Amino acid sequence: MTIKKGKYLFLLAITFLIFSVLSAQESKDDLEKKRKKIEAEIDYTNKLLQETRKNKQNTLNEIKLINNKLLNRSELVATLKKETYLLDTEISSTEQSIENLNRDLINLKDEYSKVVYFAYKYKTSYNKLIYLFSADDLNQAYQRMRYLNQIGDFISKQAKEIKGNEEKKKEYLATLKEKKEQKKQLLDKENSQLYKLEVEKSKKDVVSRQILNKERQLRAELRKKQKEEKKLNKQIEDIIAKATATKTDNSGNKVYALTPAEKKLSTSFADNKGKLPWPTEKGVISEFYGVHNHPVLRGVKTKNNGINIATSKGSDARCVFEGKVVSVTKITNNNRAVIIRHGKYFSVYSNLEKVYVSAGDNVKTKEIIGKIHTTNEGNTTLHFEIWSGKTIQNPAYWIIR
Repeated sequence: MTIKKGKYLFLLAITFLIFSVLSAQESKDDLEKKRKKIEAEIDYTNKLLQETRKNKQNTLNEIKLINNKLLNRSELVATLKKETYLLDTEISSTEQSIENLNRDLINLKDEYSKVVYFAYKYKTSYNKLIYLFSADDLNQAYQRMRYLNQIGDFISKQAKEIKGNEEKKKEYLATLKEKKEQKKQLLDKENSQLYKLEVEKSKKDVVSRQILNKERQLRAELRKKQKEEKKLNKQIEDIIAKATATKTDNSGNKVYALTPAEKKLSTSFADNKGKLPWPTEKGVISEFYGVHNHPVLRGVKTKNNGINIATSKGSDARCVFEGKVVSVTKITNNNRAVIIRHGKYFSVYSNLEKVYVSAGDNVKTKEIIGKIHTTNEGNTTLHFEIWSGKTIQNPAYWIIR
């Protein structure tokens, strides 16, 4: 391999390394942000669990919070694995670059030693003359004279290139050492999370068994909750049906026409899907949308038309988008619900012990609308729903994660 070809392959390898690092950089940064966000959510869940355990009663809320931690912990382990994989890729690329540098350095030093030997051999004027006069023709003699005149510059340039590559090699070795240390830290974190995951699973089993001893009470609470949910769902459906009441057009067809302002608000709301702020300043999802197995009772399924967000005692509920309050309704003494309209969309906030808005009020994004009720067991949970007309939506797809 000639020096010229070696340089070309070296530059090609460096270009590939830079491209690989840059293309992976965004994913690496995203993973790091995701990891920190999950860690923050786990820390907040721990805080909520401590508040719940102050009452020294094992509750369903505790199980739900533990389930949230298990979910986040598993996601954290998966994120750490992805980060480790990216680091492995970077380590392999760095090792390949070092290998290429070593190969080029061998070639450079070999060429350098040959040129230095040649310069030493013809350093005297007599030897230079012999070298020139031994040429086959005048053109070759001229080329040899040029070579002798430039040999000093070539040696100097070659020496600088060798030194530069040696410096690059040191930098790559330092980078390699740093990345291997980062990988070790990630693996240590992963092992730590896996251990905590097993501990939390064991804790969940213990708490589940303790709660299951109160099965009769659990079933009574479930029936009460389902009754409240049924009442809330009926009220929501009636209010939304009234708000979206159809009219008969000239052709006899039933239509519901949004005003220009409502259309604009609907479009704006839809454009913010996945970017809406949380209806609480802080919180974790303790129960997701849809049908789920009961956390403790076997063979029992529960349905959630929205999401439940566990938060700290004294927390307020806030509006996720500008709109107009269409209803403030009472479910029980400590459970009030607020329904806000955003064009053809509706957001529902329930389990409020105090409400700060009234029907007809215009509200802004993140405006406080009520105080979330805290149970005797220390459970502070907001129930949140989103509707598109008369169709229920999964709120987890709408709020920012």
